[in-house]
Amino acid sequence: MAPTLLPGDRLLVCRWPVRIGDLVAVSDPRAPARVLVKRIADRDERGFWLLGDAPDESTDSRTFGWVEPGQVLGKVVYRYGPAHRSGSLVGTRAPTPGVGEYDSR
Repeated sequence: MAPTLLPGDRLLVCRWPVRIGDLVAVSDPRAPARVLVKRIADRDERGFWLLGDAPDESTDSRTFGWVEPGQVLGKVVYRYGPAHRSGSLVGTRAPTPGVGEYDSR
């Protein structure tokens, strides 16, 4: 299956409360000026465990570990471009099995 997002997608990010399963924009822990979009797979006292929707091709918490809440910029709620792919992203599910199924420890 194709990933939820593709290169060139334009996204609207809002500072809404986030929960497991949400797509979020996050400052890359390795290069804070860079923004990543990942899905929240787990949350605990250490912060958020983030996974990409294409696990074999993603750099995510399996590489950089837990992400502090302050690094989460917001919830990805809408794709406004390209026009033929526009629409709400709230409530989307990972296109491949995985969110909540990975060993996050």
